Formats: sequence, structure tokens, C-alpha cells
Amino acid sequence: MIEFHGVGKRYTSLLGKQVRAVSDFSLRVEAGEVLGIAGPNGAGKSTLINLLLGYLSPTEGEVRIAGLNPRAYVERRGIGYLSELINIPPGWTTDGALRRYATLAGVPGPDVNARVDAMVEMLGLQEHRGKRVKALSKGNLQRLGLGQALLRDEVAVLVLDEPTHGLDPVWTQRFRDLVQAQRKPDRAILIASHNLDELARVADRVAIIDGGRLQRVVDMRGEAQSATGAVRYRLAVGGAHGAVLAHFPGATDAGRGELEVVVESLDALNMKVADAIRDGARFTAVAPAHSDLERQFREAVSNS
Repeated sequence: MIEFHGVGKRYTSLLGKQVRAVSDFSLRVEAGEVLGIAGPNGAGKSTLINLLLGYLSPTEGEVRIAGLNPRAYVERRGIGYLSELINIPPGWTTDGALRRYATLAGVPGPDVNARVDAMVEMLGLQEHRGKRVKALSKGNLQRLGLGQALLRDEVAVLVLDEPTHGLDPVWTQRFRDLVQAQRKPDRAILIASHNLDELARVADRVAIIDGGRLQRVVDMRGEAQSATGAVRYRLAVGGAHGAVLAHFPGATDAGRGELEVVVESLDALNMKVADAIRDGARFTAVAPAHSDLERQFREAVSNS
């Protein structure tokens, strides 16, 4: 679906010095996939996104979306895009902004009302429809930005840059559900974020970049599942470890008071946890054991 082939991008400074932002970057993103992009500040994430959107042209190599040059693809089919910095005219209302963006995105006139209503409902903006953008909180502005990116349901490519920035914990959690709802067999989703925990939860793979180079790609699907298809979870145990181990005999010590377990299904997990609690166990948290992405990130960045 999306292909980067040996892509490089150089800039020339005002003093004539060559600055290389991206070097020999190659990666393929398949339709139906959610790809996370992670890297420290200045790693080249923004340049890669600008190349993908057709705002920039590569100095070396090529970028293709469904076989087309990015600019040609965007002009013909469109892309859903949330920028890191949301800049919406402050005098517009929430409702007015979504209607304007729906029109600009090519949503057919008869469908605009329904699309706007759906976005308002999905992102909990009902009470803010008549507010001017300048009166919105950071979190509500971020949700409005997400709304404009998702208005055109027909797009096959979504690019979300720091999508959870400014969201409170409740809406950060809901963002995960939103990403799952946006998955389609013919759609590729790219999410650039500094929030490794969120990327681990929503992405199929995470590309780690530093110094403009691809350092490694972490397959989150492989980390989350065992070879048999069972799923790993981490249990933060507050007491009565013996009762926990009685119901999770294969549990391993994950450190910091946590145990890692493998179960065949979510229903099985719930049953075992309930049985352990009945026998006196106490849990402070239960979450998918989504991997050592943070460790791999540190390794990749420190070795680059």
C-alpha cells in the first residue's frame, strides 16, 4: 500500500550547509495495518510524514502510495491527516469547522450533516458544537482535530501525528477503541507518537527511527501472542501471591511486583482472576503484556 524505497532527504541551510534529515529509509506498510512511528525529537518523523503527504519531495529514492506519487495520490483519492499542531481559525465554531472540513475533504453535500453528526457523537463534542475554537480546551481541540481527520470515511490512508497529545486519561483510553474502529482491510493507518505505551497497545508494528534512519521494526503482534495464539497479560499483584500462583501455575516474575501469564482467551483470564480474588488474592492492575517496546526503543536509539 505505502512504500518507501531508499528514501533520503537533504536540506540546505541559509549558510549553504547540507543537512540530512532522512537517510536510506526503506519500509512497506500493508493495507489493513496500523504502523506506529517512534523516535526522539529530531529523528526525522516529521520529514517522513511530509514526504508521505507530498509536501516534500525526496532527494533520493521514492515514496509510493498504491503505486502513485504521494502528491498525485492525495489529489486523486485524499488522505485523512491529523497534524501535530492543530491550527483551526479561532473564530470558527466546532460545528462550522467540521462542516467546512467535510466540504474540503470532498464529502458529498447530502452526506455532510450525517458525517458531522457522527464525528460529534464519536468524539463527545455534543456540548461544544456551538463553541468557538478559541474557547475550546486543549483536549477538546485535539478531539476536533481528530474529527476533521476522520470525516471522509472513504480514505484508504490515515496519518495521525501525536494524536493523544492533550487528551485526558479517559479519552486516551477511548482513542484505542477509535483506532480499532478505523481499521479496514483496505486501509493503512500510520501513527507517529512519543507515547510508546499507546503505540504498543494500538499498533501492529512500530518503526523506530533515529538520526533519519530506520533502526528497527518491532512486531507487536508477535509480542502480544504466543506461538499457540494464546495471549500474554501482566498482573500487578497487591497481596496473596500464593493464591495467584495457584490459579496461574505458569506465571513468571516480570519484576516490580508483576507476574506475566499466558491464557487462551479473555474469558479464561477473567475466570482465573475471579477465582484468585475469591481465594484472597489482590490485584492492582491487569493489562496486556504488550512487549518490551520501551527497552527496544532505548537499545535502538542508544546504538544509533
